[in-house]
Amino acid sequence: MTGEAVERESMEYDVVIVGAGPSGLSAAIRLKQLEQETGKEISVCVLEKGAEVGAHILSGAVIEPRALNELIPDWKEKGAPLDTPAKEDHILFMTESKSFRLPTPPQMHNKGNYIISLGNFCRWLGDQAEAMGVEIYPGFAAAEVLYHEDGSVKGVATGDMGITKSGEHGPMYQPGMELHAKQTIFSEGCRGHLGKMLEQKFGLRSEDNFQTYGIGIKELWEIDPEKSEPGKIIHTTGWPMPSDTYGGSFLYHMEGNLVSIGFVVALDYSNPYMSPYQEFQRYKHHPAIKKYLEGGRRISYGARAINEGGFQSIPKLTFPGGMFIGCEAGFLNVPKIKGTHTSMKSGMTAAEATFAALTGEGEAPREIAAYPEQLKKTWLWDELYSVRNVRPSFKWGFWGGFIYSAIDTVLFRGKAPWTIKHHGPDHKSLKKKSECKPIDYPKPDGVISFDRLTNVSFSGTNHEEDQPCHLTLKDDSVPVKVNLAEYDGPEARFCPAGVYEFIDDEEGGGKKLQINAQNCVHCKTCDIKDPTQNINWVVPQGGEGPTYPNM
Repeated sequence: MTGEAVERESMEYDVVIVGAGPSGLSAAIRLKQLEQETGKEISVCVLEKGAEVGAHILSGAVIEPRALNELIPDWKEKGAPLDTPAKEDHILFMTESKSFRLPTPPQMHNKGNYIISLGNFCRWLGDQAEAMGVEIYPGFAAAEVLYHEDGSVKGVATGDMGITKSGEHGPMYQPGMELHAKQTIFSEGCRGHLGKMLEQKFGLRSEDNFQTYGIGIKELWEIDPEKSEPGKIIHTTGWPMPSDTYGGSFLYHMEGNLVSIGFVVALDYSNPYMSPYQEFQRYKHHPAIKKYLEGGRRISYGARAINEGGFQSIPKLTFPGGMFIGCEAGFLNVPKIKGTHTSMKSGMTAAEATFAALTGEGEAPREIAAYPEQLKKTWLWDELYSVRNVRPSFKWGFWGGFIYSAIDTVLFRGKAPWTIKHHGPDHKSLKKKSECKPIDYPKPDGVISFDRLTNVSFSGTNHEEDQPCHLTLKDDSVPVKVNLAEYDGPEARFCPAGVYEFIDDEEGGGKKLQINAQNCVHCKTCDIKDPTQNINWVVPQGGEGPTYPNM
């Protein structure tokens, strides 16, 4: 059967939420709480592209329970998986062979917080939402935004299943489903592919209002019980990052002899030869870190882009028929290294504004402007505003940013009468290969450090090979003619999953780009860092990608 158009079935809801992360699930729960409080019914559906709720969720993570306390005050009685209270904070500045403990900045004190698996926390939130009547559909990726004739958002459509590489309908073909809603709430996470299109369509960003990003790469280890210190939190800065590159690590001791260890590299780095994955692998060999891993075993791996723009990078949050919440909008508090509580609060606030609009007197407005207005009155807005100058100050280098941040935090208490602009979009920061030196990374030893493909096998990643590639190129000639020629093919290094590689072109001579889409862990780094913005990440078939257990 060819790829001819097939009529899709549709379902109607009051609210459709795209993405079952902390913000989307918090919005769904809050909507149903308001239903119970008022007796006014509201139908809510959540779409999740992962095979199950939490399958694509990746974070450190230490959670500040402030928003959770507001949303579900009796979360302890309901069995929320917050099992490891934070006990010790350690901030280390590292050289290649030594480490020095630094004072803990005020934002990084974790008393009252918990070390968690964010994936397991989302699974628990999903259970709470379903118990209240929310319909959750995991394994269905929202692939398309639907519009009314007047241009307002009508809802979303899930992707067709069973399309072959050639674009034909395979034997298992199933058309996507349309989900129509009075309001569609987008909570896809960092660099949502529908959110990116909506920003362009509705002009939600000005020229100066762009997002900046980092890539977080993480492993979960089971360590020697004698080395396990549940509640211990270690963050590092300095080596192996050069002084002009923002980045650092985390190492969190959890219950069950587990250690969550990861490395974050800001995607405004300039050397095209840098590999964030390789930086993470060599970091683990530092004496201050290796001592915890020796005698243990890596049991899971993953990677995910994160928002780093903060207050300056929040886009216009509403548009006719929809709104952004969570990391779709970019509510991460970078100095605090936390975004779950802020994401949840944005979802809760959006739910309250949406419920009032849809159940009030008269016809509901297509664009719910009350949401951003209410958000500006919450602690979330104050929190992000107070730290707005910390991340952009590091464009002056590590020590410049470190000194300025201390002054801004201690002297001005986040109320400096100015706002520092970010450096510029991350994809514009790479220098040409002629201006940079290649980096000689050590080979992995297979014990503490690992090659990318071996680690990808620990991410649970799976994609059906006979389907259109979800890593699309706007121009097939650009990777060789521009990226390889001018930047020595940085996509082969910034991808943490070995998706992109330049191989010999036996037919045309020279090199060609090979895309191993089945390796993709959905981190979105390629969509962000490609210097020509030629790579466009779109959703594969629903349910595919990584399956993160306990991450």
